[in-house]
Amino acid sequence: MRGQLALRGEAKGTDTAVLALKHENLCNRLRNLGSALIAYSGGVDSTLVAFVAHAILGDRALAVLATSDVHTAEEIAAARDTAKRLGFRLLEVDTYEMSDPRFTENTPDRCYYCKCEMFGLLKHVAEAHGIDWVLDGTNADDVSDNRPGRRAAIEHGVISPLLEVGLHKDEVRELSRMLDLPTWNKPSMACLATRFPYGTPISEDGLARVMQAEAALRSLGLQQFRVRFHGDVARIEVDPPEMEHAWALRDEIAAAVKQAGFAFAAQDLEGYRPAGSAAPAEGCDRGDAVTDVMLGAPVADQAVAATADA
Repeated sequence: MRGQLALRGEAKGTDTAVLALKHENLCNRLRNLGSALIAYSGGVDSTLVAFVAHAILGDRALAVLATSDVHTAEEIAAARDTAKRLGFRLLEVDTYEMSDPRFTENTPDRCYYCKCEMFGLLKHVAEAHGIDWVLDGTNADDVSDNRPGRRAAIEHGVISPLLEVGLHKDEVRELSRMLDLPTWNKPSMACLATRFPYGTPISEDGLARVMQAEAALRSLGLQQFRVRFHGDVARIEVDPPEMEHAWALRDEIAAAVKQAGFAFAAQDLEGYRPAGSAAPAEGCDRGDAVTDVMLGAPVADQAVAATADA
């Protein structure tokens, strides 16, 4: 992979010279580390870090993919495919968040306990492979969000090179595009635990229902969305540009969600919001009032209500 770091074309929506400088700073930062284990998920951020690290460090870079019940089989398969396509050294390790009651109780510190387990494991893997540093894909936008997992990264000495060189999310995508990475326009990812409001216990059954419902919606052609778990109700957040399309598919969506084990399907009229915009009292994806439209019912019978997401 060495020598594959030349940027192609002009940046869109950002200053090309500024982006080129941040790219150079990222390369220099990784070069100075000498070796690196990358916490890799197959998402936009960690793929960029893994790609540049492998191009700079060669066999002194190792991408590690953590697999568990809170990640879908499709996400894991896509991450493997991306690593193979880009030539990463890839190692997979199992994590066991669901065996930790501090995680399954789903308090606002849920992500902290999850990341503590993962980063602790990755440090052991790094030591076993003679690698000095563990890296993650935190970018410059992430520090403004409510992210307990960030506290775990700091406590475990994890390095965040995208954050250090000041790369924001839109710049990460643009830099990825200019490096011909297939993930540059990949929809945002988050583990399935983020579908549960804080205080709602995370169960194997609940995860399975969410996983099945989201797989069905993806097969219907939706790209950026989340199925939020509220007991018998699946609250569906769809990216605003896709909301009309989702409404046109309301009968199919309602049937798919009920097939997954929910009694009701509701489309959130405010649309998809990233997990990082969550209020601390709500489960990772936000906590202000929502207005939902029940799917699969006659218009006259639709339940339209503003409800707190408790």
